[in-house]
Amino acid sequence: MSTPTLKQNPTHPGSTILGVGAYRPSVIVTNEDVCQWIDSSDEWIQQRTGIITRHRAPRDVSVVDMAVGAGTEAIKNAGIEPSQIGAVLVSTVSHPYATPSAAALIADKIGANPAPAYDISAACAGYCYGVAQADALVRSGVADYVLVIGAEKLSDVIDNHERTISFLLGDGAGAVVIGPSDEPGISPAVWGSDGSKWDTIGMTSSLLDIRDFSEQAMKSDGVELAAASEAHAALWPTLRQDGQTVFRWAVWEMAKMAKKALEVAGITADDLGAFVPHQANMRIIDELAKQLKLPEHVIIGRDIADAGNTSAASIPLATHRLLAENPELSGKLSLQIGFGAGLVFGAQVVRLP
Repeated sequence: MSTPTLKQNPTHPGSTILGVGAYRPSVIVTNEDVCQWIDSSDEWIQQRTGIITRHRAPRDVSVVDMAVGAGTEAIKNAGIEPSQIGAVLVSTVSHPYATPSAAALIADKIGANPAPAYDISAACAGYCYGVAQADALVRSGVADYVLVIGAEKLSDVIDNHERTISFLLGDGAGAVVIGPSDEPGISPAVWGSDGSKWDTIGMTSSLLDIRDFSEQAMKSDGVELAAASEAHAALWPTLRQDGQTVFRWAVWEMAKMAKKALEVAGITADDLGAFVPHQANMRIIDELAKQLKLPEHVIIGRDIADAGNTSAASIPLATHRLLAENPELSGKLSLQIGFGAGLVFGAQVVRLP
């Protein structure tokens, strides 16, 4: 008796970005505001980072809320119905629940049930990771349309009084819908990680640390309990980074990855219409552009000046702004590269919708 042949979904020759969406929170935090918490100045922050303002979400606006806003706009701009979404991928490191995923709740809120949905924990490279996976899902026929969202409420995981990373960070969400195309609109991803620098950007403590401290605090009373409560609040996990190590890694190693992404896409910098790196630091963006020897016609995403570093949301947010300000970029190629905590990185060339 012969073994039956299994069926496979019809495949597509390519995938492409069909629509982009964004959500920018209403609260704007200036450098003068930041200097209430750290000993610095507007001039120093602008010189070192290029940041003038950053958006932060009010207490009652969540990662899910922002993601739904960005995703809804992306679906509308793609010209499809939410029910046509075949998968929802959400990159975030600031959703406050380890489980269930933010993606499952977002899929329900935008009307995409019963689409498969999952979160991606790859920090600033997470959006590029999501695009790579969505491209594979569409081309393989697993899903016709995939919603990829980068959403962060980093204001929940910073200590405003520390100066390695807190003043850089903002909140927001960006999203794209990726669907089938007669020709490739997304190049193969150049992605990876360097776990040897795992603790270069990360949290000050873990959930297990909080659990263990809570158990000790419950054994205290009176003055000891008050002191334990204060220490427990200080134990809340917040972000830190080794700035110099991150800067050197981002500039030298990511320039190599960006060049490799152009190579695997089969193009040169002259073929680009835009360059949208992760919005980590304006000096990093400028140095990457210099090393790539980008021609003058290439428009560079510099959303960081007004939005700050929004981790997984930064590339789609910057792309959304570029298209709004430069509609002539529609149909042109954009090199995007994300890099950050992990240390992880991802890059690919995409055709702009």
